[in-house]
Amino acid sequence: MDEAFYDDPHSRYLAWRSESPVLWMDQAPGGTPGWLITGYAEGRAALADPALSKANANVEAALARHGARAMISGQWLTQNMINCDPPDHTRLRRLAAKAFSPKAIDALRPRIVEITESLLDGLVRDGGVVDLMARFAGPLPITVICEILGIVPGERGDFEAWTDALIGHAPAEEKAAATAAMVGYLSALVAAKRADPGEDMLSTLVQARDEGDALTERELIATAFLLLVAGYETTVNLICNALNALFDHPGQLAALRADPSLVPGAVEEFLRFDGPVGQASLRVTTAPVSYGGVKIPAGEVVHVSLLAANRDPARFTEAGLLDVRRPASGHLGFGHGIHHCLGAPLARMEAEIAFSALLARFPSFSRAPGRPPVWTRSDRLRGLRSLWVDLGPPAQALTPSRSGR
Repeated sequence: MDEAFYDDPHSRYLAWRSESPVLWMDQAPGGTPGWLITGYAEGRAALADPALSKANANVEAALARHGARAMISGQWLTQNMINCDPPDHTRLRRLAAKAFSPKAIDALRPRIVEITESLLDGLVRDGGVVDLMARFAGPLPITVICEILGIVPGERGDFEAWTDALIGHAPAEEKAAATAAMVGYLSALVAAKRADPGEDMLSTLVQARDEGDALTERELIATAFLLLVAGYETTVNLICNALNALFDHPGQLAALRADPSLVPGAVEEFLRFDGPVGQASLRVTTAPVSYGGVKIPAGEVVHVSLLAANRDPARFTEAGLLDVRRPASGHLGFGHGIHHCLGAPLARMEAEIAFSALLARFPSFSRAPGRPPVWTRSDRLRGLRSLWVDLGPPAQALTPSRSGR
């Protein structure tokens, strides 16, 4: 894809959907041939279709026939639940799901509030124009997911840079170096948890592996990678994409400031309007399928665009407009079917807490002049490289969450 695509994929998806909601492309977003699905009904059906395989071996074989490669290769980082089919998917998801139960997520709320308020305290002290991604939207989910996994601050390594290389358009040698660094980093963490386990999720996964709960060492490393990266990227993109959309729709920002009770519903609209994941991970047809009357043979690569499906006017009225009062339930921002994002409740909670606290602490924040958005060049994720904000004067009164300490 050309550079302009990443700055405004929505206009390109609109043009492709007007041609057909299921379209063969010699070069789909991501640079590989395949069938691109941009329609909501068609995308939802494909995401739930057991005839579409996500098994890494099937995807890599299908890509190889077109002379293409997967975004991330090598079993040490790919042998996780997102890249497999049942029964392996069922087994791996079950092991990780314990940390993301409704009870477990709800128990995290006080700590997420505490982290949020601490980050905002730092912004109050410094004030002025700041990169909100670097100072707030990024540190919040990194801290939360690292605490869930049991990774202390001094052991977080340089996984953000490694992740950027792996999910972006870095040269092959840079991707290889990032893969080696990430595998080495996670292997060391696993060894540390094996030697001195704690009450954290990574220790639980290590114990499951060592007790023979059908979890291989590669699956353990790859699952840790998935949880660490997805736990960060999804939430930071959700927060920053939403703020960028609000700056482009000042009336909607004013509505949230006037009525903060709109925030939970607004988060669903943010996920629909410009969500954190551009395309679902690749699938391959294991049998002939048909979506929207378009037949796809077996053995073909299928790209499902979540961004495009969520702006399909056949499903959402005035889909190209942000409306924080819109009943946006049913969006595909977190996917659909058995691969629906496991951490979706956590990302929602973090976003709701972040927006509510930010609106309360900085009631007049705005986009910093002369700092237009710059989007990452990723074929799967949708996010900004930075988000420069003029904080404006902080509120004088304590927010309810702080005064209740």
